[in-house]
Amino acid sequence: MQGLNFNVVTDTGPLVILNSAAHNFKIEEVLAVLFGVTSTDFEKLISVQEDHLLTRELDIEKLNRELEAMKSPEIVAWALKEFSPKITMTSSFGPESGVLLHMVSRVDPATPILFLETGYHFPETIEYKKQLTAFLGLTNIVDLRADEADRQQLIEKTGGTPYEVDPDRCCQLNKVEPLDAALGDYEAWMSGIRRHQTDFRKSVRILELYEGGRYKISPLANFTSRDAWWYLKEHKIPQHPLFEKGYLSIGCWPCTRPIQAGDDERSGRWAGKSKKECGIHTFKEIKSKDKEPEDKTGLDDLSANI
Repeated sequence: MQGLNFNVVTDTGPLVILNSAAHNFKIEEVLAVLFGVTSTDFEKLISVQEDHLLTRELDIEKLNRELEAMKSPEIVAWALKEFSPKITMTSSFGPESGVLLHMVSRVDPATPILFLETGYHFPETIEYKKQLTAFLGLTNIVDLRADEADRQQLIEKTGGTPYEVDPDRCCQLNKVEPLDAALGDYEAWMSGIRRHQTDFRKSVRILELYEGGRYKISPLANFTSRDAWWYLKEHKIPQHPLFEKGYLSIGCWPCTRPIQAGDDERSGRWAGKSKKECGIHTFKEIKSKDKEPEDKTGLDDLSANI
């Protein structure tokens, strides 16, 4: 039987030798007793130490000033060089996803791309994901799923419609929890969120440090929707098939509607509800937040970041 041996020593010599597997106890329980702290306190101590070990010593303020002056592809190249191989990217494979995926593919097509497979995606999204993956030569798409037992329990509890009865819990279970678990393997992750999208995202910084000691990079922070449209056109990147039907932001089919002329581009998400975010960009607290960045999302120079 495998396990760790613990030699408990007193001033007068060895007291006892225990094997964690043979005696069926958790290592943290023994250490907690030996050091006079509760198991909960010990877990917190370990978490703090892990955060310390994970966090790089980066000058975030200086780097953000530099990154604000860089074009988006340059930011992507910097991030991949700085954090590889401990960096990943999330993608919804929505209407504008091809922009950041293209930039990443040009530097390292083997970069892990995390896709939240909720089980509620449009069939068109799944097909577009296959098409774009092949078109860009991406070789490391990782599908993340909720714990199946927990998922079935929520479906039963809500009468088969968790997205209607409890959309927050639905997103938490199917998106936030799988992503949180997966990010444990990485020091940094990139996302395609933009300041121009919502009031919440307006203050996003290109480089942010989150609780847990993980960095988040938003290379498209200064992009507008029109910037994205031109980028896709210039590089002949296929567009999501639902885009032409009025779907400017696409998530799960029960929570996504085409928008009307003049509406905010994300107004079709959770239409009729106050909910605006699924939670993957809000579930961790930012450690490096100070003044809001300068707004550079005007339309005067649409090609500035391309």
